[in-house]
Amino acid sequence: MRARKLRTLNVIRPISAERIASFTTSVFAEMSRLAVEHQAINLGQGFPDFDGPEAIKAAAIAAIHAGDNQYAVSTGQPVLRQAIAAHSQRIYGQMVDADAEVTVTSGATEALFAAVLALVDPGDEVIVFEPFYDSYVPNILMAGGLPRYVPLRAPDAARPDWHFDPGELRAAFNARTRLLILNTPHNPTGKVFSAHELQEIAALCQAWDVLALADEVYEHLVFDGARHRRLAQVPGMAERTLTVSSQGKTFGFTGWKIGWVLAPPALTRAVRNVHQFVTFAAATPFQAAAAAALALDSGYYQALAAEHQTRRDFVAGALAEAGLRVSCPQGTYFIMANYTTLGDRWADDAAFCRWLTTEIGVTAIPPTAFYADEHKHLGREWARFAFCKRQETLERAAERLRRIRPG
Repeated sequence: MRARKLRTLNVIRPISAERIASFTTSVFAEMSRLAVEHQAINLGQGFPDFDGPEAIKAAAIAAIHAGDNQYAVSTGQPVLRQAIAAHSQRIYGQMVDADAEVTVTSGATEALFAAVLALVDPGDEVIVFEPFYDSYVPNILMAGGLPRYVPLRAPDAARPDWHFDPGELRAAFNARTRLLILNTPHNPTGKVFSAHELQEIAALCQAWDVLALADEVYEHLVFDGARHRRLAQVPGMAERTLTVSSQGKTFGFTGWKIGWVLAPPALTRAVRNVHQFVTFAAATPFQAAAAAALALDSGYYQALAAEHQTRRDFVAGALAEAGLRVSCPQGTYFIMANYTTLGDRWADDAAFCRWLTTEIGVTAIPPTAFYADEHKHLGREWARFAFCKRQETLERAAERLRRIRPG
């Protein structure tokens, strides 16, 4: 019997799916690699170089020794869901049903992905404020949605804070709008959206029957008397808002990846339907530790904000001393600084951040990575620095920043 030869078709097909064809390596990976290569102090990626409270680590260890090491309940361990609901009641006076309205996820990033995939159909439009956290747009594109961008404008003589144009926001809404994503306190600008701004957003969401996805992972990192307000608590928004948060930013264990979504029952069911096929469940012992963390009294949150405000002020002073124009944040642990006061040696923010890493030994993130192409010019004069670092780390960075010479 003669062996048959396989026929080779002269067809070249793309390796990756079309929906991810525009995705590239994260700016965080690129800048972190450059920082390691040049032994720079990395103030780029936003994670602490210190651990959170010892009591929370002890709770995780105790859970491991107690045998909490198998799959968790997909929607989240009951003890954690109850702790999340109790936290909402204690801090915000917001009543949440732990069984029907809380879903525990593998970090806030998975919570955002599950929510977008659960709610957005191909062709739906999703409103996103720029600059944005870098996972938002890929999430929208993977769901087949279309992002609509509303830029935040930098502080100026008329407005000392980052702000949006109400007319631009109104123009972004139409009959195809399905979802609006709001991040407050806002990464990377440090903006805390005001009560008036939230009311403007809420009125448009209700007028156009649009859902809202509120990313509030920096909820406890607010400064100078600023107050974080939940979009879900604006009148008329409870039934259409999903609120995302996590233990990573508040308690300093970003590698544990414990996040959650609060939403009314119908929206919760939709999120859970996706979550069960993405990660199914978050790490069991870390859920026990997150429940213990949320039980800490309000003094912890006050101390957390005060410590980070001290770090913010130190870095703001170091950047200003080096000649940059600083936009002092109301929240988060990021600070934006305009480098054009140093001269016109750099073509854009990416060139400045590469130079800062290779020549000065301090790494920052170029914020144009968080803008759509049509609005990148709004971020080209800025760099984002993270100040969630030990004081000695920040002092070493400040010493290197003194090497900068205008010109």
